[in-house]
Amino acid sequence: MLRLVLVALIILPLAACKDKQLAQGDDLNLDVLTIITKSDKHSFNVELALDIKAQGRGLMGRESMAEDAGMLFYFQERAERNFWMKNTLIPLDIMFLNTDGTIHHIYEQAMPHDLTRITSNGPVRAVLEINGGLVRKHGIQKGDVVKHPFFSN
Repeated sequence: MLRLVLVALIILPLAACKDKQLAQGDDLNLDVLTIITKSDKHSFNVELALDIKAQGRGLMGRESMAEDAGMLFYFQERAERNFWMKNTLIPLDIMFLNTDGTIHHIYEQAMPHDLTRITSNGPVRAVLEINGGLVRKHGIQKGDVVKHPFFSN
């Protein structure tokens, strides 16, 4: 009986952690996109933030993210977009994307917990967030193209 209690004490907290992780992303879809630069292609496994709830939560509360991961926010209409890093625990590179997937504006190394407004500098259709420093590492620039079915490219 003592063994059963010990096993339960070990397994239940692990199950609770797994449920919490699933709950964080339970309304997100997963997909792959590719960023085409002048010299290379870079693929990312992204979570799709398609509704207001997922878009409002974004990557808040994440303690880490795989190097090839990210989040793609896709909006129904082109508009000026504003982001901030409140409750975001990891630095991010934020790319603002036109309807055709071209990168309109890049904000590098957005810092955790910063309340500074990060703006798209014009109307955009989508926003891509990846780990901070990857834009520089991969040579991603304004005008490069994000390939994904949302952009019909």
